[in-house]
Amino acid sequence: MKKPVYKVLDEKGRVLIPLEMRQKAEMEKGDILKVSINSGKIVISKVDILEVGKQDAEAVEAYVNAAVKTMSHEKQVALAARILSLAQQEGGKDC
Repeated sequence: MKKPVYKVLDEKGRVLIPLEMRQKAEMEKGDILKVSINSGKIVISKVDILEVGKQDAEAVEAYVNAAVKTMSHEKQVALAARILSLAQQEGGKDC
């Protein structure tokens, strides 16, 4: 998508990001997006980890636990499978 896309801001301040742009940015439903202003322009980017002041392991674990509680059972199982796969790839043979 090389041509600019023009969108109308709705009454709640929302704008729909076109599907093609979301796909190119590898954005999916549920992703965390960082919204910032740079030189007077709004910049939206996908982040993997929240950029908060406290990022120690305990804080991250608490955030993940809270987030998991809001997910459906199917999403919880899918997430657990992905975590197990990542742990096994990183050499966790006991997983």
